Formats: sequence, structure tokens, C-alpha cells
Amino acid sequence: MSIRPVKHESIAQPTMEGAGVKLHRVFGFGDPSMTDPFLMMDDFRNDNPADYIRGFPWHPHRGIETITYVLAGTVEHGDSLGNNGVMGAGDVQWMTAGSGILHQEMPRGDFAGKMHGFQLWANLPSSLKMTAPRYQDIKSADIPVVDDDGTAVRIISGSFWGRSGPVDGIAAEPVYLDVSVPPGKRKVLPVDTYRSAFAYIFAGSGTFRDASKPFGVKVEKEYQGEELNIRDLSGNRTLVVFDTGDEVTVQAGEKGIRFLLVTGKPIQEPVAWHGPIVMNTREELQQAMRELQNGTFIKPAH
Repeated sequence: MSIRPVKHESIAQPTMEGAGVKLHRVFGFGDPSMTDPFLMMDDFRNDNPADYIRGFPWHPHRGIETITYVLAGTVEHGDSLGNNGVMGAGDVQWMTAGSGILHQEMPRGDFAGKMHGFQLWANLPSSLKMTAPRYQDIKSADIPVVDDDGTAVRIISGSFWGRSGPVDGIAAEPVYLDVSVPPGKRKVLPVDTYRSAFAYIFAGSGTFRDASKPFGVKVEKEYQGEELNIRDLSGNRTLVVFDTGDEVTVQAGEKGIRFLLVTGKPIQEPVAWHGPIVMNTREELQQAMRELQNGTFIKPAH
């Protein structure tokens, strides 16, 4: 068994998307090979409705899958195929955009005005980029939770500790987990050796370790020129990308740690990317833009 060392760490950066939604970009629009097959991830977390209420009005997608996981508040969604609904706390929507879809997502806060969720983009291989769009809408109650000595894991997709998540039929064969480790607990989590893997911490703190020594993930003060020592813990809004191995180890801090652990099979194909449209060549991108302009972007169902 080999513990995966950390090969990259960073702090999610504040940005604005949609019609003025303030969020934090975990990764995206950089080197797509670092997290292949995953292209982008956003953490949308606000207590002030003015920072998110304008939402994400109608926009296109092609060639990717979007995975939305809501922790607090609700997200109303609708699309050009006539689908619509409301996602609540704990719910997941896995949308395969495939050949093309126009949709909108409008967040609404909970009774206190709080909104929190994540959106992850997964690439599609060239053979599936023009497949028919489809949705997998998963209610919170249908997501299994496994517990091992106090460590609780929600399994959204893939298999883990003998249970399987409700999302299936995804090209990247992803494992998408929501992991909570109690204060002071050290936990070893199995991962597939041949999959890309990253963790995103959104509550508490902890230290991911390699096989020989603790490895502190960058916190804000490191960016101000101060050195860290091995006692420093990674915390809120920290991305940790792992190198190869078949286990991930985490040591929870004094308040515990909660993070997403995501793995997927690399696609290893060229990426031609323009906003929410991701193809393999620039010519394919140009074709998609022409189709948007002339009204042929949405393909008829077969």
C-alpha cells in the first residue's frame, strides 16, 4: 500500500460568475491536465442574498458534465428541453450536457439567507461529446452514508467501503465523496491508483500526510512570505491535489475536518475550451459558436 503524496495545494480564489454571483474558484481555466478529467470547480457560499440572488441565467453547455452539490439553500433549475426542478440541501444534480443544452440555475437561500454548494465540471471524451443530454437528479435521502469509527462518508458516485453511490454511467468512472473526520482522528482512505485525485476542504482543518512526514498545506500567511512548519494545518477553501498511490491519509485538527474527495479516470485528450463549451479542437469550438448564433446548437432527440 502506498500513501499518495501532495503534488499541489492552493487556496480557492474569489471571483464572480453568472449575473453577479460571488463565489470562490477552486480550480479551472489553467492547466487541465493537473486534474484531468475534471476541468473546473466552484464553491458558492454566501450568507448575503445580494451576493447570489441574481443567479446564473440562461447559458449553453456542450462537451462536459456539470455536477452540482447543494449543502444549504436551494437551486431552481430549468433547461431548453423542458426540464425543471428545485435542488435542496444535500441534493445532487449530475447533468451530462453532451451535444448541447441551454439552462439556468437560480440559487435561493435558506430561512437565514444562507446559500452553500459546489459545482464541478467533468470533461467528456471525444467519443461522447455529442451524446444526447441527460440528467441524474439525486435526493439527499438517496445518498448512502457509511461510518467507520466516527468518520462519516457520503457516497455520491462510485464505490467506497462496500457501498455505491446513486450516480452511474459516467465516462470518467468518478468517485465523489463528502468526508467528515472527527477531531484529532487520523484516517486512511483507499483510492484507485490509476485515477486522478483531489481533496477540497470546506470546514475544519487537518493535515494530509505522505508516507514519511506530515505535509502542511498552504494557508494564507504563506502567501505573505512566512514559512510554514509541519504543525500547520490546511483549512477552509484549500485544494489538495494528490500524486499517485492507492491511499490518502488525513489527520484531523482539533475541530475535525470536512472535505470533498474526488477521483476520476484521466481522459488524456486535447482540450479546446471556451467558457461552458469544451471540445477537442478549435474548429469544433468555432462550429459550436456558429450553431449558437444560427439556432442549431440544440440537437433533436433521436
